[in-house]
Amino acid sequence: MRPPEIVRLTAGKRVLFLTKDPELIRRQLRGELDLRMKDLTIDQLLDDINTDAMTPAWVCFSHKPEDIAEDAYAGLIVDGKRLFEHEALAKGNFEVIVSGYRKGVGSSRETATQCEVWSGIRIAVAASFAPIHAGNNINQGLLMASHAMLERLQAGEGVPLSEFYESYDPITQLIIRQGGLFPFAKALEAGEIELPLPNTSERPMTMGEKILARHILGGGDRQKYVKPGDAVVVSVDGGYTHEFTTAQVHYFLEQEYGSDYAIKNPTKFAVFEDHLIYADDVARMRPFMGKIETLRKLQREFQEHTGCRDFSANGKVSPGICHEVARELIIDPGDFIQATDSHTCMGGVNNALAWGVGATEYANLVHSGFTQVEVSESIRFELTGTLQENVTAKDVMLYILLEYAKPQRTLDRIMEFTGPGLRHLSLDERATLANMATECAARTAIVEADEKTYAWIHSMRPDVDIDTLRARAVSPDRGAEYAGGTHVIDLGKIRPMVAHPGDTDRGIPSDPTNGAFIDQIGEVKIDIAYAGSCTAGKIDDLVFYHQVAKEAVDAGLKVADGVKFFIQFGSQAVETFARDNGLVDTFEQAGAIVLNPGCGACIGCGPGVSEEGSEVTVSAINRNYKGRSGPGKLWLASPLTVAASAFTGRISQYTPGMFKRQLVGT
Repeated sequence: MRPPEIVRLTAGKRVLFLTKDPELIRRQLRGELDLRMKDLTIDQLLDDINTDAMTPAWVCFSHKPEDIAEDAYAGLIVDGKRLFEHEALAKGNFEVIVSGYRKGVGSSRETATQCEVWSGIRIAVAASFAPIHAGNNINQGLLMASHAMLERLQAGEGVPLSEFYESYDPITQLIIRQGGLFPFAKALEAGEIELPLPNTSERPMTMGEKILARHILGGGDRQKYVKPGDAVVVSVDGGYTHEFTTAQVHYFLEQEYGSDYAIKNPTKFAVFEDHLIYADDVARMRPFMGKIETLRKLQREFQEHTGCRDFSANGKVSPGICHEVARELIIDPGDFIQATDSHTCMGGVNNALAWGVGATEYANLVHSGFTQVEVSESIRFELTGTLQENVTAKDVMLYILLEYAKPQRTLDRIMEFTGPGLRHLSLDERATLANMATECAARTAIVEADEKTYAWIHSMRPDVDIDTLRARAVSPDRGAEYAGGTHVIDLGKIRPMVAHPGDTDRGIPSDPTNGAFIDQIGEVKIDIAYAGSCTAGKIDDLVFYHQVAKEAVDAGLKVADGVKFFIQFGSQAVETFARDNGLVDTFEQAGAIVLNPGCGACIGCGPGVSEEGSEVTVSAINRNYKGRSGPGKLWLASPLTVAASAFTGRISQYTPGMFKRQLVGT
């Protein structure tokens, strides 16, 4: 439904403020209290509300939005209890929801938007929104407003619709005015609206700008140029969904285009079975196995209906995490890739432009073969020097998260990684840089290519011609503009870091930006060490885990008493390497638990999750949102730190020879 040209609050409807004081939220939900923006400050509102809190994994096992809305905000837990009980948001008669900075960080799951829209929310107010979540809001017709606009609305003023969209590009403005992406797409197909064309003249471009310029539809073969803020319609080289998201894509396409719908270029797109394949190993997930099987069934129906590439499990073993397999087998330099997962940005390691989108946007682009994009600003990180022997790329990202993401310098920007320091990083380590761009609330990341890039892709796909890869690669032009600046990072000065779990009961979000140096956190005893995920289940990560485990085993040590050490492969290619080279033998000697390829524990759906709130985990995954990987406290760390901690029983930075010295000391 199209929004009105003058937006007003509806008489009798309410505004919900997500405050740092949980009791104020409870009183609003009970109908005992109504607040006004003029009486509050932004600092009193919750920041960094992540999409896991809005719709935890178990809520997403329902694929119909009306069912998802019944448990809106089920992941906001305070003192062990849900702030939002079943149907609390829908029954509260709210039409506006208000929070602080960086609303919707984390997963690209569109369910976070759906839980609000299908609960009656039509305006979301925040100081800033994470880019993927903002896109999902736009696609679902949910208006976004500032706190100043809310003050005017609560004062009885009507705010012109143009104020809700004036900061967006011309195509996004059309989508907002039409009431969402599907109404826009249908109006476009019917010839009711005409798309504006960019007319940017020749200019130096960043890597991201170059790729988007290459993919613009229309205009023939002439060289095209873009600049930040341009609205462009671009072709898509490929993409993928997994069993957590495919069902909604299938459902939406049937709803909008009928059961006989088709997708363009099915060989460019794929489905993966990697997120929920081991959910039945987690006691908390077993009650949902019926819903999970429905998701699997609908994914199989989608794959058979569309003929897209199939990366389903074989014998209940996943072929690997979609992002890892995609960089191994699908993504080439210069590609533009879209998929329904926020860590799609990992594809940037192959010198591609890739980011996550919601189910609505993905359904639209696979049906049409193209999508609408606003060209993002860029921020450049020029790496110099070499890492210390106990530091990995994960520590580099924890540093960037603390120093650049927390103050919002990376927000909605394309992160470019260049510089001589890249030459000293393997492709697996570079993949970590690209992977965690979404934790920075960036649009995506892209890594400059070199001969290592082409050789790695060729090693995974021997039929690919290296000269072809080289010809497709992009580098930034001299004089390209970086709104976020160019920042030199000396890799040699990075120290081992962690991100602490925060304290959400007291308004401190659990977030990857909670950076701290290991030598300053004191003694933190652990119960679980988890080594895996798309961020840290690559070949080099397994080599890091083995480096530590081998030293410990050679010193006569095993995993510390009371600690479970889980090691999970990112793909079958990684597993083959680990088994063929004896890494698994060492892990088993050490007492580690070796898991099949997949990403279950990272979203609470596989072995390695905590089971009690008192448990402490040190993990190599990318996010430490409360409840994401079980109810316990989760610290983020590098592969070396996770492995070292497994043997000491406390969070410990790795130092070569540390176990030998410990043995001598005993």
